[in-house]
Amino acid sequence: MKSPLLTLPGAVPAEGVDEGVAAHYGDLFREQRALADGTGFVDLSHRGVVTVSGEDRLTWLHLLLTQHVTDLPAGEATEALILSAHGHIEHALYLVDDGTTVWAHVEPGTQEALIAYLESMKFFYKVEVADRTDEFAVVHLPAGSIAEVPEGVVVRETAYGRDLFLPRADLESYAGQAGPPAGLLAYEALRVERHRPRLGFETDHRTIPHELGWIGTAVHLQKGCYRGQETVARVQNLGKPPRRLVFLHLDGSEVHLPVAGTEIRLADEEPDGRKIGVITTSVRHHELGPVALALVKRNVPVDARLIAGDTAAAQEVVVEP
Repeated sequence: MKSPLLTLPGAVPAEGVDEGVAAHYGDLFREQRALADGTGFVDLSHRGVVTVSGEDRLTWLHLLLTQHVTDLPAGEATEALILSAHGHIEHALYLVDDGTTVWAHVEPGTQEALIAYLESMKFFYKVEVADRTDEFAVVHLPAGSIAEVPEGVVVRETAYGRDLFLPRADLESYAGQAGPPAGLLAYEALRVERHRPRLGFETDHRTIPHELGWIGTAVHLQKGCYRGQETVARVQNLGKPPRRLVFLHLDGSEVHLPVAGTEIRLADEEPDGRKIGVITTSVRHHELGPVALALVKRNVPVDARLIAGDTAAAQEVVVEP
């Protein structure tokens, strides 16, 4: 779905899964600084929007999600995962309940598969699941923003800012009053700085929540009764995940960033040495320079010097080995 905000001055379209919104509006670092200072907004209207209504919505979702939502207070934001039977991550949901309806935004293009799964699990519960992507656009206001929120708009407020479920018909008019626009590249740079994983970027078909630090934020360890819970409990109580998320400072003298999928090896080994990890997201940060998130084998020493492709990298621990 192509955003009307791509007609704003300087807008350069994003590519890949983020196609349909702007990657930037002509000045990546200015846009990052604006978001870091609490000004402007980000057009996330390409993300899927799913609602669950009905009197059983919270108790029903509690049985399906990794998060404890039975008593989720109205207006309180949370995030949750849906796992496979083997504990691998299939969906990531960013939720808020408005008192009558649970609103969630999800990765672009994943809403259809999510809704198909939810529909298959309805049984006798009094719930209604709906794809609202055509009606509502997600807009992100950074932490500290004083931009006004239109009356009646559902808001998901977190430490990182506010996500608005804005009527899609109001997107252009709201953009005119919300401050300078910032593109996806600026938003992603701040996500990487905060070590926040993203479905489809930091995950693959075998990722489990422990590898990405999603335990505690998206996975509640004091609840059971959801698909994949046995794997979560077993790894938490008896073992360690095979990989761990790290934050990388990349050599700033390189012209090109190592892209997602770039293999990582130990710097002390030969150029064709064994692969010990992979870049998942790389960005240019307005203060930190070139940085990245990556998945490495759990037993890689935390002080090891790394090479991502041809680029030297120093790691910061995100998930403890």
